[in-house]
Amino acid sequence: MIVSGCGTRTGSGNGSAVPSTGAGDPVRLHVLAAASLRKAFTEIGKSFESTHAGTTVEFTFAGSSDLVTQLTQGAQADVLATADSANMDKAWKAHAVINPVDFAANTLTIVVAPGNPKGIGAFGDLTRPGLDVVVCAPQVPCGSATAGVSKEAGVHLNPASEESSVTDVLNKVIAGQADAGLVYVTDAKAAADKVATVEIPEARSIVNTYPIAATANSRHPERAAQFIETVTGDVGHKVLAAAGFSAP
Repeated sequence: MIVSGCGTRTGSGNGSAVPSTGAGDPVRLHVLAAASLRKAFTEIGKSFESTHAGTTVEFTFAGSSDLVTQLTQGAQADVLATADSANMDKAWKAHAVINPVDFAANTLTIVVAPGNPKGIGAFGDLTRPGLDVVVCAPQVPCGSATAGVSKEAGVHLNPASEESSVTDVLNKVIAGQADAGLVYVTDAKAAADKVATVEIPEARSIVNTYPIAATANSRHPERAAQFIETVTGDVGHKVLAAAGFSAP
C-alpha cells in the first residue's frame, strides 16, 4: 500500500470509465481521502489488499476541498472520500464522481497540550487574550464545522492561523506551535497521549457526514466498487467505529 500527502496524478479527465482488469491482473487503486481518514483508511486498505490479490491501494490524504480541486482538474483517481457532503456535491455537479454514499460521521473537539497547561475548559475560553488558537480554513469541512460550533456557542474566534487540513491543526498543537486547536474527535483519539482534549457540548449538533464514491474517470471501476463495499460493509464499520467515527 502506498500513502502520500497531497500529491496529484494527472489524467485525461474526460469522464469515461475504463474497464477493470481481470481478477488476477495487477491493479493499482488510487483513493483520494480526507485527511481525517488517514488511520482508518490505511487499515481498511491493508485489509482490502489481503483479500484482493494483486491489488495495491494508493492513498492521497489531504483537505477535502483540495482533493475535489485535484479531481475536477483532471487528476487520475478511482475513489473519492470527503469529510462533508458539500465538497462531494461539488465533485458530483462537475460529473467527477458516481453515486456517492454516506459511510461515517464526525464531530469536533478541542485539543491542547498534555496536562492542559492553559486551563482551557470550554469553547468560550478560546477567546482569552494571549491564547494561540488554530482552526481549519473555512473551505475545509472541519472549518465549516468550526463555524457551525462558533455560531451554536455564540462565540467569535480570532484564530492565529487557518490550516488547509485537520491534521495540520493537530500537528501545530502537538509541536507546541499553538495552545489549542479544533479537530475531529477521531484525530484527537489517534493522537493518543500527544494531546489532551476538552469536550465541546455545542459540537454535538454540528455533525459532518462523510460520503464516498467511485470517480467517473476510474481505470478500475469494478475494483473501486469493491473498495467502497468494503468501507461501507462490516470491515469498514468495525475499523471506523474503533477510530471514533459514528454511523452517518
